Amino acid sequence: MESPFSAWESVFFVTLILSMAIAPLVGGGWWKKWYPLVTLAIALPCAVDVWFKNAGALPVVAQEYTSFIILIGSLYIVSGGIDVETPARGRPGSNTLFLLVGAVLANILGTTGASVVLIRPLLRANAWRKHKAHVFVFFIFLVSNMGGMLTPLGDPPLFLGYLHGVPLLWTLKLLPVWGVAAGFLLTVFWMVDRYQVRKEGTGGMAHEMPPAFQIHGASNVVLLGVVIASLFLPILIRDMVVVAASVLSVNITPVAIRERNDFTYHPIIEVAVLFAGLFVTMIPVQSLVQSSGSMGIAGSPAALFWTSGGVSSVLDNAPTYLIFFDAARHAAGSASTLVAGVPESLLMAVSAGCVMMGANTYIGNGPNLMIKAICEDEGVAMPSFTGYMAWAAIILIPLYSVVTWLFWV
Repeated sequence: MESPFSAWESVFFVTLILSMAIAPLVGGGWWKKWYPLVTLAIALPCAVDVWFKNAGALPVVAQEYTSFIILIGSLYIVSGGIDVETPARGRPGSNTLFLLVGAVLANILGTTGASVVLIRPLLRANAWRKHKAHVFVFFIFLVSNMGGMLTPLGDPPLFLGYLHGVPLLWTLKLLPVWGVAAGFLLTVFWMVDRYQVRKEGTGGMAHEMPPAFQIHGASNVVLLGVVIASLFLPILIRDMVVVAASVLSVNITPVAIRERNDFTYHPIIEVAVLFAGLFVTMIPVQSLVQSSGSMGIAGSPAALFWTSGGVSSVLDNAPTYLIFFDAARHAAGSASTLVAGVPESLLMAVSAGCVMMGANTYIGNGPNLMIKAICEDEGVAMPSFTGYMAWAAIILIPLYSVVTWLFWV
């Protein structure tokens, strides 16, 4: 189907991305002060343009955005009432174990749930270190993205696949890909962290007895389970359950727990504002991508892995998954092994591509930008938008190449 939009209308999305990449480099905290107005100035004319070209798209995107921000906001609020104490002290071994546990939990709590629960104890464990931004970059790579590859609960694209007929346990077939990705990233992280911690010495390290492992805020653990279970409910009922869980969490959580977590609403407000602009400005871009059909690559698992992943790097990976899922279904031809009408090799490629390459930028997956905002709220000097992409290029492109060679060449 031909798109009602022209290529030039991608300028809104590109401008917003460039603003997010360049404006924070301006001194004086300019971006932190003015990003809501910048986002509005870019998104509003785009919304007007979309209204005249395809008015029906705006209510659909508004509903998708509302459900997205209600869910991610609830996970943020509820997890802010969970205080996890660990004996971890920010050493290479304990940090690596932390990432491994997070990668496993991402398949149970989802990448967003695991990220917001674990980021605060990891911040506390590494509070004594000066050189620590890389810890949270790898956290985004592994816990906020690639870890959630094994279940539909793990990452939004896989949940959409489940809703479109992919069997509940089929994603376990991605275990070999998950193992290669996790093993590669954990090994590289351990080497990088070992090098960085040697520059620290132990002068700033706390020498008191480490606490035993404890979890405070049991009621919020239950509420977190309710939020995750609600994913299987119809959208309207799910949104009501999630909002109720958030309100309950705010009212029953002891103030001391949120104070220990340094809980503020700044990170989720920033995510809500920026993603509102992104959801609007990506309408023409998604329409153009979808109108191009299979783009001549749907028959090649390797090409589909890189293309679906590449698009997921800059568009939200959930709708990107659906675009390429449909393209692969149309390219099924006479394939003998079909899963939900899609050749299994193509479904594996698009699933892995959208989940893994959502890690390429801060906007590739919902938790990425939120983790960046939480870390900066705690005083961690996180890489800029382009700086993070440089980390991704250096670390992740070799990983993608290995995965391609092992599984699709």
